[in-house]
Amino acid sequence: MDSRLTEIAKRESKKLLVHIWVCVKWIAYGMFTGVVLGLIATGFAYAMSAVTSLRGSYPLIILGLPFSGLLIIFLYKKFGQTVVKGTNSVIASVNSDEKMHFIMTPLIFVSSIISHMFGASVGREGAALQMGASMGHTFAKWLKLSESDQKIMIMVGMSAAFSALFGTPLAAAIFAMEVISVGVMYYAALVPCLVASLTAYNLAKDLGVTYPSYSLIDIPAFTPYTISMTAIMGFLFALVSILICVVFALTERGFKKYFENEYLRIFIAGVFVAAMSFLIGNQDYNGLGAPVIALALAGKAVWYAFLLKLILTAVSLAGGYRGGEIVPSLFIGATFGCLLGGIMGLPPEFCAALGMVSVFCGVTNSPISSIIIGIELFAGQGLWFFCLAIALSYVLSGYFGIYKSQLIVYSKYRSAYVHKTARR
Repeated sequence: MDSRLTEIAKRESKKLLVHIWVCVKWIAYGMFTGVVLGLIATGFAYAMSAVTSLRGSYPLIILGLPFSGLLIIFLYKKFGQTVVKGTNSVIASVNSDEKMHFIMTPLIFVSSIISHMFGASVGREGAALQMGASMGHTFAKWLKLSESDQKIMIMVGMSAAFSALFGTPLAAAIFAMEVISVGVMYYAALVPCLVASLTAYNLAKDLGVTYPSYSLIDIPAFTPYTISMTAIMGFLFALVSILICVVFALTERGFKKYFENEYLRIFIAGVFVAAMSFLIGNQDYNGLGAPVIALALAGKAVWYAFLLKLILTAVSLAGGYRGGEIVPSLFIGATFGCLLGGIMGLPPEFCAALGMVSVFCGVTNSPISSIIIGIELFAGQGLWFFCLAIALSYVLSGYFGIYKSQLIVYSKYRSAYVHKTARR
């Protein structure tokens, strides 16, 4: 009996040592990735701030938008023939054997800066995901990791870059594991993703990168009326999420159908966005649109803001400008929520916050990340409302998503394996 217990103890001790070694290894990989991506993301954040300020000082620079698009297409054709463009390729690299390439990092860095300098209506977190995935895969190849570990490193890189740029380290770590496959979380990546995310965030913060923080002053009481109104808004946020996915997809297909030449496609898109900006009379809907998001969270955005951003972002992305879809989705959600606040008889700024995270959830199918974003951005205020709106937006948005490579593994409505890609 004693000998058997000794044998079991030795076996379990060996397993524990293996687990400790694996944990130490992934902590080291996460810290290294966090430092490198934190530095890259910091440089990207400063460059973004500089070009945004430049465009603000010289608004007529938007006249160069169509021609800047030609430069972007040239760069990708010259240096990025092996690069499958967009965040979809990042998700596909984990769900399939599609490979990342190092060249994606400098290409998306430069092309996103060009897009923002001249006024394309795009985000930046999509660029962060692509840079992070590209560098994560590059590190994995240098370290000669197995194919399964390479996929983990892609998620580690995504977490680090997203965290350093967006300033929500916990949400960034979970988002990288959650967005790949709906219904399945890649828990094997939890430790390195969390380490990389926290490392990159703190490094970027120490290097002077600043992040917005919001305080919700007017939070309604949790009553049957406010619960009912929040449920209705959750349904409407789901509809807006579907609208975003459909408009993005139809615009992309339409541009590819009618403008087969990539140079012509992006030039036409640039002309349209520049012309619309002059008709609107300002450039509030170009670039990130952060000032309008701040206005919405103060309850002061105009009612049609979400429609203008939707149109300009759809055309910018369909044309071929780089940056991403996440911040535009936050913009649309916040401004639409602000509109609903006045209709529902609830504080518009509070409804803007609900819309911001709920629409993000609806287009990315990432409810856990969305709840954590709500906690990190709004200090956990009104958390019950956030959870309800996010949950309903997640379920009622169906199998739509902005990432066509996203895999729907399990049904949103029942305990069933469905295995389909997101609809657009």
